[in-house]
Amino acid sequence: MSSLSRELVFLILQFLDEEKFKETVHKLEQESGFFFNMKYFEDQVQAGEWDDVERYLSGFTKVEDNRYSMKIFFEIRKQKYLEALDRQDRAKAVEILVKDLKVFASFNEDLFKEITQLLTLDNFRQNEQLSKYGDTKSARNIMLVELKKLIEANPLFRDKLTFPAFKASRLRTLINQSLNWQHQLCKNPRPNPDIKTLFTDHTCASSNGTRVGPPTNTPLAGPVPKPGVFPPLGGHGPFQSVVSPPPSAIAGWMSSANPSMPHAAVAAAPPGLVQAPSSAPFLKHPRTPPLAGPGMEYQTADSEHLMKRLRAGQPDEVSFSGSTHAPNIYSPDDLPKTVVRSLSQGSNVMSMDFHPQQQTVLLVGTNVGDISIWEVGSRERLALKTFKVWDISACSMPFQTTLVKDATISVNRCVWGPDGSILGVAFSKHIVQIYTYNPAGELRQHLEIDSHIGGVNDIAFAHPNKQLCIVTCGDDKTIKVWDAVAGRRLYTFEGHEAPVYSVCPHYKENIQFIFSTAIDGKIKAWLYDSLGSRVDYDAPGLWCTTMAYSADGTRLFSCGTSKEGESHLVEWNESEGAIKRTYSGFRKRSLGVVQFDTTKNRFLAAGDEFQIKFWDMDNTNVLTYTDADGGLPASPRLRFNKEGSLLAVTTSDNGIKVLANGDGQRMLRMLETRSLDGARGLSEAVNVKPAIGGALGPIANVSASASPAIERSDRIQQPMSLGNLATMESSRAADIKPRIVDTTDKIKSWKFPEISDSSQLKTLKLPDPLVASKVVRLLYTNSGLAVLALASNAVHKLWKWQRNPSGKSSASSVPQLWQPNNGALMSNDLNDAKPNDDSVACHDDFHATPPAATYLAFHPQDNNIIAIGMEDSTIQIYNVRVDEVKTKLKGHQTRITGLAFSQNLNILVSSGADAQLCVWNIDGWEKKKSRPIQAPPGHPTPLVGETRVQFHNNQLHLLVVHESQIAVYDAQLECLRSWYPRDSLSAPISSAIYSCDGLSIFTGFCDGAIGIFDADSLSLRCRIAPSAYISSSLSSNGSAFPVVIAAHPSDPNQFALGMSDGAVHVVEPSEGETKWGGSTSQDNGAVPCIPSSSALNSQPSETPSR
Repeated sequence: MSSLSRELVFLILQFLDEEKFKETVHKLEQESGFFFNMKYFEDQVQAGEWDDVERYLSGFTKVEDNRYSMKIFFEIRKQKYLEALDRQDRAKAVEILVKDLKVFASFNEDLFKEITQLLTLDNFRQNEQLSKYGDTKSARNIMLVELKKLIEANPLFRDKLTFPAFKASRLRTLINQSLNWQHQLCKNPRPNPDIKTLFTDHTCASSNGTRVGPPTNTPLAGPVPKPGVFPPLGGHGPFQSVVSPPPSAIAGWMSSANPSMPHAAVAAAPPGLVQAPSSAPFLKHPRTPPLAGPGMEYQTADSEHLMKRLRAGQPDEVSFSGSTHAPNIYSPDDLPKTVVRSLSQGSNVMSMDFHPQQQTVLLVGTNVGDISIWEVGSRERLALKTFKVWDISACSMPFQTTLVKDATISVNRCVWGPDGSILGVAFSKHIVQIYTYNPAGELRQHLEIDSHIGGVNDIAFAHPNKQLCIVTCGDDKTIKVWDAVAGRRLYTFEGHEAPVYSVCPHYKENIQFIFSTAIDGKIKAWLYDSLGSRVDYDAPGLWCTTMAYSADGTRLFSCGTSKEGESHLVEWNESEGAIKRTYSGFRKRSLGVVQFDTTKNRFLAAGDEFQIKFWDMDNTNVLTYTDADGGLPASPRLRFNKEGSLLAVTTSDNGIKVLANGDGQRMLRMLETRSLDGARGLSEAVNVKPAIGGALGPIANVSASASPAIERSDRIQQPMSLGNLATMESSRAADIKPRIVDTTDKIKSWKFPEISDSSQLKTLKLPDPLVASKVVRLLYTNSGLAVLALASNAVHKLWKWQRNPSGKSSASSVPQLWQPNNGALMSNDLNDAKPNDDSVACHDDFHATPPAATYLAFHPQDNNIIAIGMEDSTIQIYNVRVDEVKTKLKGHQTRITGLAFSQNLNILVSSGADAQLCVWNIDGWEKKKSRPIQAPPGHPTPLVGETRVQFHNNQLHLLVVHESQIAVYDAQLECLRSWYPRDSLSAPISSAIYSCDGLSIFTGFCDGAIGIFDADSLSLRCRIAPSAYISSSLSSNGSAFPVVIAAHPSDPNQFALGMSDGAVHVVEPSEGETKWGGSTSQDNGAVPCIPSSSALNSQPSETPSR
C-alpha cells in the first residue's frame, strides 16, 4: 500500500472516531494494522474480553512472530486460564489449556507441565510463584503493565503506537476543498449551489434547468466568478458559507506570483533535503482543467491547491468551521504592568529575547556588539560576551576591509533557538555568530558565518523537514538559509529590490515558508525551493516592517513605521493577502521605528510615545498603557516571555526594566527566597518544560511560531527618510562570478582533537583468515550491514553483521566473514593482467582484456549504461543490455582513476593519473571542459599521480583527491577551496571520501594517520593517529596505511579503512562522543582557491542606522 493510501486510512480512522463509530474504528485498526490503539487494548484487557483482545492483536502480530509476541500471547492466555481456575470452572480451564496454552509446550515443556499441575490444586495460589496473586482486577492491571512493556519493545509495533498528528476533521476539510474547487470550475456558478451528493462531481445547472457541460480546456477569460453559499449537506453537519475574495484581491498569499516575471531563488541544497510541494504546475496550469481530465491526485492537490492559501481558516472555500476566532476574555491582571526589576546593561540595548523554557532568563544584544544573558529573578548576569571575530582569516575580504575602516559593530538581532540550547546573533556588518548554551549559563562558540555583504538585519531559526536551520537577511537584498549544525548554506532567495529588513519563518498545513520584508515596504513569501517569491505585496507605511504570528500560529500581524513617522499595527487576512484590521492609538509622528510583540494569543504590545501600549487582538482600540514608572525612550523595545507573565522593556539610560503580572510576581518572589544557586535551580525546575530535542540534532516538526515572535530593534533615534540613506555602490556584484559571492559564505574553524590511543575511539579489525593482500576497493552494502573489500590479488571478501542487536554494522561487535558454501574464493579472473595492477579494482564481471578496466560508474538514470575508465586513458560508454560499447571518450593522457556522475548537472566528471579533470555532457557525450588540478604553492608543476573524484550530496560540488591535496571544485572546474598536507598531517594523501550526510570528509594519509575535515570549509576537525587503531602487534612493519576509505551509508560518523597490509578496520567515535571533533576555536582551515575580489569592498547600508 502506498504512503498516501496509508494516510487515507488514518483520515478515515479519524472520521470514524469523530462520528462515534467506535467498533468500526477498532475493526479498521485491526484489519489495516497501521495503528495499535493502546487505550482500547487496555480497556478490553481490564474488561476480560479475551477473545476481542486476541482478535485485535491478530491484526498486528501472531504467536510465532518473535519472542515478544509469544510472551504477549502467553501472558494473556495464562491470565485467562488462572481466572477460570479462580472461578472453579475446571472445564473452561481445561479447554484453555488444550486449545490456547498447549502451543507453548513445544517452546517450554517444563513450564507447560507446571501450568497443567495447577488443575490438581484446590487453589492455584498454593503454588509458590502464584501465592501473591490477588483479585482478578489487580491481576489484570499488573499484567497490563507487563504487556505494555512487551508491546513497546516489540519491533512489529514500531511506529504503530502513535497516531499521526494532523488537524481535526481533516477528511471533511479535503472534501470541502474539493467541492470549492469543483464550484470554482463551474461555467455558470450559482450563488446558492445545491449540493445533494458526493458520489458525483459538483456542477451548477444552467438557468434554463439543463446541466452545464464540462469545462473546456482553455483558461478563463476573466476572473473566477464569486462562489455562493453551499447549503448544509445534512447527515453529519453543515457545510458553512463561503465567500471568495473579490477579483481585485490576492486570492491567497501564495497564488499571487507572476509566472512571467519570477524572482530567482538560488538553491544549494541536496535534492532530498527540503522539498516543499512543487509550485511549478500551479504557476503554469490554466485555471480550467482539460476536458474530461482525470481527477486531481494527492500531490497535485497539495502543490496546486494548498500552496495558494497559507492560512489557518479558509474563508475562501467551503468549510465546516469558519475563520473567526473566539473572543478574548481578559483581565487587567493578565498584562504585565508592574515594574519588578531594573537591570543596568551599560550600553544601548538593541534586541532582547526570553529563553523559550527558562522563563526568567533574558538574552540581550547591544549597540557595541555585546551580548548578555540575565537571570531576571536573581538579577544576575549569567554571561557576557563582548564582540570579537572568532576567525578573521576565514572571513571575506570585504568584511576584513570594513573592520579596518570602521571597527564599530552593533547587534541587530539576537534570538534563542526552539529549545533554548542554541542562540543566534546578527550583527550590523556581514556576520552572524551561533552559540550553544547550557542551563548553567555557559556559552560556547559554535558557528561564525560571513553571511551577507553589508549588515545582517535579522536572524531566525526554522526547521524545514525536521532539520534545524538558520534564516538570515541583509543589506545585500537576499535571504539565506543555513544548516545549523555545520553552517553550510542551503538556500539563497533573491528578488527583493531593497535591503531585507526582517524574516518570519513559519509553516501551515505541512508547508514550510518564510515571510520577508524590505525597507521599500515589499512583503514576499518563499518556499524552500527554486521557484522565487510567491508574494509581492505592500506593507502599510512602505518602510520598515516586521511580521509575527500569534503563539498558536493562526493569526498574522505586522508592525511598521513609514519614513514620515506614521506607525501601523495590523492583522492580515492571509487567504486574501489583505489587511483584516488596523489598530489605532499611535502617535501621529512616531520618533523611531515602532516595534511590537504578541503574547498568549490574546494581546499585542508596542512601544510608542515613551510608553508601552496594549491591545486586545480582537479590538482595534488601545486596551491600556503604562509608562513603566518613567525613563523609557520614545520608542522602547520590548519582549514578552513565553508565558506572558514578564515583559522586558528598554530604558533611556542603557538599562532594562522588567514588568510582571500577578503570576510573574509570584514566580519572582519564589526565586527571591532561595540562595543564588538555589534560585537558578528553582528557575529551571519551575519554568523548564521538556525539551523538544537537541537543537543540533533531530527536531520535531514544531511550528516556527512556537519560538518567540519576531522582534525588531528600534533602528533609529531620530526620524529618517530614504533620501537620507546611503545608496549601494553601482558596482555591487554586477560583474562578479557567483563563486566569488560563495567565498563570503565561510564559517569559523575548529581546534581539532588529537586521538592517539584506542581508548579514545571504537575500532575493530575485521577477522580475516585468508592470505593478506593490499585492499584496493572497499564499500558498504546499501543497508550498512556488510562491508565488501577487493584485494589486489583479485579476491573479494564480504563481512556481515548478522546478529548485531543495533541492526547495523558496528565496531562494537565482530562480523562474520562470509564465503560461498562450496568453499571457493570469490575472485575476479585476472587473465593476463599484472598481479598487482589496480585494474582488478572494479567490482564487476568484465574479464580483463587489454586494455584493462581501471574504474567504472553507473549512469544515474539508466543502470544499463556504465562508464568504464580504461588503462589506455579512454572512457568506454557501455550498454549492458545490448552488450555494446556505444562510444569512447578521449581526453586524458594516462589511465582513468576516477569517474563521477551528477544527475542534477547532467554531466560526467573524469579524472586520471595525469591529474587532469574532464567534464562530459551525458546527453551527447561531448567534452565540455578539461583542466589540470591546481598545484599547491611551491609544488612542482604539472602534477601527476592518481586523482579521484566524488560529487557531494548536493550534486553541485566535486571532491577532488590527490596525494598533494583535497579540494572542492564546481561544475565549471573552478577550485572553490583546497587543503594541502602540513603540520601533523604532512604525509601524502592516500584516499578521501564524503561522509553519508555530506558534512565531513574522511581522509587517509600514507603514514597511517586519518584526518576528518569539515566538508564545507575543509577545516580539520580531528586527527586520528595510526596508534589509535593499528595495534603494534598486528602491524608487521608499522608502515601500513589506508589505501581506500568507505563511508557508512547511514551513520555519518562511521567509516571503514582498507589497508595496504590487507587489513580492514571499522572506526567510530567513542561511546561518550556523538561525532568527531572538538569545539575550541583555532585556525586550521582551508585555503580559498579564488581570492575575494576587491570589487566587493563594503558598501554603505541602506537600512536605518542602528
